[in-house]
Amino acid sequence: MSFTSNPIISLKGLTIEYHMQGGFFSRKKQSIRVINNLDLQIFTGETIGIVGESGCGKSTLAHGICRLVEPTGGEVVFKGTDILKLNKSELRGIRPNIQLVFQDPFSSLNPRMNILELVAEPLRTHSKFSSNEIEGQIENLLNKVGVGSELMNRYPHQLSGGQAQRVILARALSLNPSFIILDEPTSALDVSVQAQIINLLIQLQKEYSLSYLFISHDLTLVQHIATRIGVIYLGEIVELSANETLFEAPQHPYTQALLSATPLPDPDQKGKRIVLEGNVPSPANPPPGCRFHVRCPHVMDICRVQPPGLHQTHAGWAKCYLLEI
Repeated sequence: MSFTSNPIISLKGLTIEYHMQGGFFSRKKQSIRVINNLDLQIFTGETIGIVGESGCGKSTLAHGICRLVEPTGGEVVFKGTDILKLNKSELRGIRPNIQLVFQDPFSSLNPRMNILELVAEPLRTHSKFSSNEIEGQIENLLNKVGVGSELMNRYPHQLSGGQAQRVILARALSLNPSFIILDEPTSALDVSVQAQIINLLIQLQKEYSLSYLFISHDLTLVQHIATRIGVIYLGEIVELSANETLFEAPQHPYTQALLSATPLPDPDQKGKRIVLEGNVPSPANPPPGCRFHVRCPHVMDICRVQPPGLHQTHAGWAKCYLLEI
């Protein structure tokens, strides 16, 4: 899908820290930097995929953009406005434009409210439509996402996982947003339903001119929907590239390892598996230099002492000293 040259959202030096008690008898608090000085631009009409291992900071990034978690530094510029500088009243005015779809649809739905009430709630909060107008809009939205209006009087426990996620999408679309963050939106669904939801997201993007930040650990899903893909490791994006280029010629050793672990559709085709040694370091005590050097099969002396800079590649950039050789 083509997209405009204007970024709808720009992250500049975004940093997010959690503060934890240093110990049972300690009064000092320990800072854990989960997102470290992250830069990213998302253009109008495109889908950025974010992939990485569990615990690398993907969901924290999503929550920080929406200010469900308050960043400790940097900027989140949405359509020219740094939303980190907005007070609660100003932030309320911009929230309808940025929607977040969570991993588990049932955790996002109040079990005491029926589907009509759930989808109507944001409209009643942020719009001035009458009750009849709201019901008509909800019926139209449910049809758009493939849920019949006859389900409006049902409760969340009466829905399948796929139906519940479609209701969440209808709720997200109700305020006509321009940017939607999708945090593992299909991980709780069956494989066949995952494909349906991905196709629905692509269709809705074309119809409503939406921009997506699609977070997943499943590279196969990201490959089907993303325009560009960012690979995140220990709170930093280590490679950002166009979709096809990333899969055909990954530049960063971590990206190469992730792709080697992806199952191939052809059983006769065998790829070389890259096994990473050791565990992901704790963000409370990240290694000096390149954060990946303790697991990298190509580590050099400079990697242990100095973080690599950003190196331009054919269709993006990567942070690795191997690109200087």
